[in-house]
Amino acid sequence: MQASEPVVSLKALSKSFGEFPALRELSLEVVAGEIFALLGPNGAGKTTAMKLLTGMLAPTSGVARIGGFDCFRDRVKTMAITGYQPDEPIFQDHLSGWDLIRFAGDLRGMRPRESRDKGGAIADRLDLTRDLNEYANNYSKGMRKKLAAVLALMHEPRVLILDEPTNGLDPYATRDFHALMREHAARGASVFFSTHLLDQAQRNCHRLGIIHKGNLAAIGTLAELRRETGQHLEDIFFAFTGGNDLEPDTEAGG
Repeated sequence: MQASEPVVSLKALSKSFGEFPALRELSLEVVAGEIFALLGPNGAGKTTAMKLLTGMLAPTSGVARIGGFDCFRDRVKTMAITGYQPDEPIFQDHLSGWDLIRFAGDLRGMRPRESRDKGGAIADRLDLTRDLNEYANNYSKGMRKKLAAVLALMHEPRVLILDEPTNGLDPYATRDFHALMREHAARGASVFFSTHLLDQAQRNCHRLGIIHKGNLAAIGTLAELRRETGQHLEDIFFAFTGGNDLEPDTEAGG
């Protein structure tokens, strides 16, 4: 990958809930066309970082920017160029998958035909098309994750923010989703995803960061981390996270 200006920038980003520091001075950058994975055990602070990036939480200190805009103060502008897939998608009652695709398209300024074509094409890739006439609040977890991926990708955003994106997907859907993610990055988008699944990060990311107790313990390409430690990713992960010695993340999901 060629170096370029960062599209996602976190500088000394911190978030505390009462006396508990969920995230401590997290600093990193993601450039166009890069897939960056934030790894950490459950409760390490991954979901808190995702919510700060999407403007759902205000930082205690520091700043998160997407496309040069402050993620909290300029949330409308940042989310206009961002696609977000939460770990636990929740949809409105009595709306079908197609209803939600049309609604998401309207919010993004897409024409109805464009929403149907682009959303339907992604749904077809994820084997969801036959379920789009059903109420989305009745979907299984895997189906909800697929629909959330459709809504995140259909407007071709500059940035994808994905919180445990394949949690609940079967191996076939996981493979297809990873292919979509890589294709989107190949078109120049930045992809920032969190996971506790080491093999997924190893197969898909250009760089990775390891987070532990809210602190960024390591960052770099897999080759760089291996040169530094001389170990496999699993060994690197355990070395930087200290095994199972964790504090709970008050934002559940880690």
